Amino acid sequence: MIRTYKYRLDTNRSQRDALDFILWQQRILYNTALEQRKRVYEETGKGISYVAQWAHFRDERRVNPDTFGWVNATSLQQLLRRVNKAYRAFFRRLKAGEAPGYPRFKGRNRFHSMEFKHGDGVKLHQDERGQTRLRIQNVENVKVKFHRQLPAGSSIKQVVVKRSLGNWYVTLMIAFEAPYPLPPTGEAVGIDMGLKSLLALSDGTLIDNPRWLRVSQKRLRVLNQKLARQKKGGTNWRKTAYQLATLHSRITNQRRDFWHKTTRQLVNQYNLICIENLTLGFMTANRRLALSEHDAALGEFRSLLAYKAEEAGKLVVPVPPQYTSQICRGCGTIVAKSLLMRIHRCDGCGLELDRDVNAARNILALGLSVCDPTAALAGCHKKLPTKSGESSHIC
Repeated sequence: MIRTYKYRLDTNRSQRDALDFILWQQRILYNTALEQRKRVYEETGKGISYVAQWAHFRDERRVNPDTFGWVNATSLQQLLRRVNKAYRAFFRRLKAGEAPGYPRFKGRNRFHSMEFKHGDGVKLHQDERGQTRLRIQNVENVKVKFHRQLPAGSSIKQVVVKRSLGNWYVTLMIAFEAPYPLPPTGEAVGIDMGLKSLLALSDGTLIDNPRWLRVSQKRLRVLNQKLARQKKGGTNWRKTAYQLATLHSRITNQRRDFWHKTTRQLVNQYNLICIENLTLGFMTANRRLALSEHDAALGEFRSLLAYKAEEAGKLVVPVPPQYTSQICRGCGTIVAKSLLMRIHRCDGCGLELDRDVNAARNILALGLSVCDPTAALAGCHKKLPTKSGESSHIC
């Protein structure tokens, strides 16, 4: 199982200067490698291989050890692979008859990270006082804000050191054996995703939409207007741009924290989770819904839920979303209603409840009908009401 863990680095001034210098060197090398490929392509109509470029820059490191020698050899290889990947994508789209843009040179504000192989140029370790540190080639041992432990028995495969908003972070790509699944709870739930209530559960729980972006929209508008009036590249412009980027980062962190906590609670509580196999593109295509959809980040919710459930040995079942809001869960008849009608009222059986909860119960029923729940619900003896009012075992 592969996962990534991100930590903030507690750097001092000299460490930041050293990291900035190495990042600057890597950017120059990236642009040099890109320029070399561009020149060869214009002269011969063909590309240059990664192996040929590595041989060239390996010799450059030996000739100029005081400059390019600061860049770790393995990190340089990763850098050249990034260039190679950009070029392969360019040629692939060219052969497909598209008109792709040429791979771009990286300016100072477009190159923020460098990659390493753990144990070669960078190594995570603990000092004599038990403080977790990151040893980086040509940089002192850097303190790591190690807020959570790595899984037992895990091995670090790749390390990415990144600069963001003046701070430095390390992302560890780790491999580990799948942990023991969580004990079965015997619970199943259907979830309807939306924008008014982010999630509606089949048990009647409604999770409100915090609307992180809309709450901060007034402040964002003020900063954007202020930035537009200032001279681009000036001192005040840079300060305002930093404030704007910091606010966007804060909104992103609020959203991610909310979804991490919500998905963890769902995975801990339920063995079977049925969700809509919803195409989110139609929301972004609608101008009225686009901002709300981006603010909700329902795609992030599904991604986090999927990997957490996989680790815990739980089952996530996507079901078709068609008519889940219109079909009455009580009697199965179709009760047509517009988006403005938030309450489901059925004249046939008298069922009256929130429309999203009705949809969530239909989603749960669909999920139970298309899968074998025993794989995720071993030992479960929970009963669910059927249309006829009788109780049926779900496992």
